[in-house]
Amino acid sequence: MPQENKYNLSIIIPVFNEENYLEPLFKDLKKYFNYEDVEVIVVSDGSYDNSNSILKKLKKNSYVFEYQLIILKRNFGKGYAVREGAKQSSGKYLLLQDADLELDVKDSKEIYEIIKNDEEIECIFGSRYMSGKLKKHNYFINELIGKINTLIFNLLFGQSLSDIHCGLKIFSRDVYKKINLSVNDFGLEIDIAAQIIKNNYFIYEVGVSYFSRTVNAGKKITWVDGLKSYYYLFKARFLDNPTSTLVSIIISSIYMTFVGSYFGMGLGNILFMIIFFLIGLIIGLHTKIISSMSIFLFIYLGSLFGNGQGKVLSVLSFFILGIYLVNKIKKVVKKNYSNLNYLF
Repeated sequence: MPQENKYNLSIIIPVFNEENYLEPLFKDLKKYFNYEDVEVIVVSDGSYDNSNSILKKLKKNSYVFEYQLIILKRNFGKGYAVREGAKQSSGKYLLLQDADLELDVKDSKEIYEIIKNDEEIECIFGSRYMSGKLKKHNYFINELIGKINTLIFNLLFGQSLSDIHCGLKIFSRDVYKKINLSVNDFGLEIDIAAQIIKNNYFIYEVGVSYFSRTVNAGKKITWVDGLKSYYYLFKARFLDNPTSTLVSIIISSIYMTFVGSYFGMGLGNILFMIIFFLIGLIIGLHTKIISSMSIFLFIYLGSLFGNGQGKVLSVLSFFILGIYLVNKIKKVVKKNYSNLNYLF
């Protein structure tokens, strides 16, 4: 294991077939980060163009910063490459920098200076959508999907971020030690943001310049990655949780689907069941096993009264009553029996 905090900054750069950008990238790194307390860790992720030979040649140049080169035999994905680089890092701060120069290294230096000079800040994300910087967007759909994904992320996690997909990020070693990255591909960005928030760290944002590449110029993210991002959003919010929360999510989504079955007819009924299923997922995040079972018990009791619209009203009334009483009980447990919090 590398010595912890041997350097003040570790810059981790995943590379996959970027032969046209590596020399100008290192020119910028030398311009903005050529200091003894900086290490640059480049991870070539199964590159099969001239990237590896260029990176080896660049290693012969003279730098004040420390330069490490990791070459992976095959392509595992951006997330995997970043994890491999992070394992070898020893900086107080970890900065993630893409190799394709869509993001300006000058902005990387700016966010490093901010976090270095403010001990209260543990994490900063770059944002391509905040004002004040030069922008060049080539693909409307990519930009639209990025904004939609950020909106969904904010709704799921109660945040107000503007750009979760920006590849420029910096966070302290304390943050890195708390998170456990597991996504291998471009879903890395969602994985990082979700885990940082779940560990109760605040994410600051700084506007950065963005010069989008075209596919012909080497842009690699595709519509498939766009579709996969919705799975990663679902995974980060609903699957990557403690067992007690997962059980609660399953129970609450089932009984809320049951509630939805009392509404509408035909396609309308299916729509209500889907909506209530989604509501159940959200409820499950904020309750534990006994709480969820208690709410379900109240809903079941409500279903025993009335007919037609009367039964619908009864189910809703008992559902609201169940949530109210469960919240009251949770407050008592939290105050007096904190060792039982995992059940409530």
